[in-house]
Amino acid sequence: MRKRAAGSDAKPQALAGVRVLVGRARHQAGALSGELRKLGATVLEIPFIEIRKPKSFKPLDAALKNLAEYDWLILTSVNGVDAMWERLAKLRLTKLDLTKTNLRHLRVAAIGPATEKAIEQRGVKVDVVPKEYVAESVVRSLRRRVKGKRVLLVRAKVARDVIPTELRKAGAQMDVVEAYETVVPQSSRTRLRGALKNPRRRPHVVTFTSSSTVRNFVALLGKTRTSLNGIELASIGPVTSSTLRELGLRVDIAAKEFTIPALVEAIVSAVSSDRL
Repeated sequence: MRKRAAGSDAKPQALAGVRVLVGRARHQAGALSGELRKLGATVLEIPFIEIRKPKSFKPLDAALKNLAEYDWLILTSVNGVDAMWERLAKLRLTKLDLTKTNLRHLRVAAIGPATEKAIEQRGVKVDVVPKEYVAESVVRSLRRRVKGKRVLLVRAKVARDVIPTELRKAGAQMDVVEAYETVVPQSSRTRLRGALKNPRRRPHVVTFTSSSTVRNFVALLGKTRTSLNGIELASIGPVTSSTLRELGLRVDIAAKEFTIPALVEAIVSAVSSDRL
């Protein structure tokens, strides 16, 4: 990758001349792309994930109609929050007022600050956000609080089973409902391969913000793995990093905290130290 010019300011042009490929779902790419552009990066958005509605909303709808029966609600992504509140609107249950008598006991856990913000923007207080924004930390935060309690986990169709498995061991009565599913956007295949082959568009950095983005990226690449030579792979956290390694890819850059700002900071740090 092209090194930063000697003596240039760290901000706002810390990433000037650096091309970064952002593979988040189309409606979510803006936050990461915006922060990178503020620092002078050239951003290429090619979604590795497409968010789709589940084949059936019946399990989710049934759970939402009976929220008063639960002691804990766990949400693990902004996508889950968006999907849940969309169904609440469809069911005319948008006013999720936890001060009401029948919901006053319900506690809410969010896996990280972005999910917490999305929930609180809907007027709902979040009671627990783990110190680390991964499933294992959610379990540590709730293990002693859920014995004999009814817990509702709203998540994607395909997700790690750490939370339901471990909380059931801790004595929780767990209901897991699907709010959305992630699929590989086939329209991205040609765009991705074209960008990797074009010297003027070829990214210096590819960002990964979840295990799903890694798996789908590999699926989109097919057998063209050699086209990643000279490209740095940036991971948002340990679970994503583990998936990269599991699929035979490097982890060149890793965020210290599992957030978008920390991922951007890690990329800037790598550029500043002339690693890229």
